[in-house]
Amino acid sequence: MQTTTLYVKEATSEGPILNLESILLKTEGVERAIIDVDDGEIKIDHSEEKLSPNQLITLIEQYGVNVTK
Repeated sequence: MQTTTLYVKEATSEGPILNLESILLKTEGVERAIIDVDDGEIKIDHSEEKLSPNQLITLIEQYGVNVTK
């Protein structure tokens, strides 16, 4: 299990956060996703065999959310 930390500035209100959590938790290989609304930090526990950090970024950005590391 690998933990990847990303930042998204859109994750500061309940609607976008719930949507992003739903997307991540439905993704095969994602075990857990925790979003901090204060600074937009996302910690994602995932299987490194199934998802790389770059694949997570691509997945999130497909839904119109800007990601920084």
